[in-house]
Amino acid sequence: MSISKPVLYHFWSDTDSQRIRLALAYKKINYIDTPVFYGDDEVFFDLGVARQVPILKVLGGCLLTDVNDMLWRIDDIFGNDNPLVSGVIDKAAWDALLAWRENVDAVLLRLSAPALLNYLDIASDEQSVNAYKRQVQNKYNLGVEALASDRYAAYEQFEKMTNIKALGRHLSENKFYMGKPSIADALITADFYPLQCLDGVSLPIDILYYLARVEKEFGLDLQQGFKLRLN
Repeated sequence: MSISKPVLYHFWSDTDSQRIRLALAYKKINYIDTPVFYGDDEVFFDLGVARQVPILKVLGGCLLTDVNDMLWRIDDIFGNDNPLVSGVIDKAAWDALLAWRENVDAVLLRLSAPALLNYLDIASDEQSVNAYKRQVQNKYNLGVEALASDRYAAYEQFEKMTNIKALGRHLSENKFYMGKPSIADALITADFYPLQCLDGVSLPIDILYYLARVEKEFGLDLQQGFKLRLN
């Protein structure tokens, strides 16, 4: 079936989805934004794919699901207006960032787990909340409440692994990761943004300014999809 606009299927709580939303917003792509609720399996059944997000249906009906490949090819897919790759970031820098991100993936996912309860795709109904809590329990052998109680220790580990203060200084001096907006900023911002929902966890001020700067420059309200907005 042909479509007139690209369609993005996503969970509000999924950081991979937020990376793509940031990239599409910066490139000013006119697309159909289709948030999927946590317990909604019908969408994936209709698309004929496994339960996964993001799913980007491009013109011609092709479904794209590999987020890092989508980001790397974003200028090829949607043209070089407002480039996020071409002339901005090279493959070596992108691969190095992905390697750094993979190294901190486990601790970041564990740290973020309680924060995701503030997103509407999970928090919209009791059934979704309970399903999410069961998933977390099965994955970590700990409940969401226990992970929330452990957030200070988890953040301390994350802080050391990411060298977050040095990253903040770099971002403060250069405004963006590569000095200009790029897919690197979509990745970092999407990953760090939910941590603001954790009570008592304070990101460095340089990182907070950076997140706000990316939101403004990319033209996307990342609190869209929040149950409770940040102050």
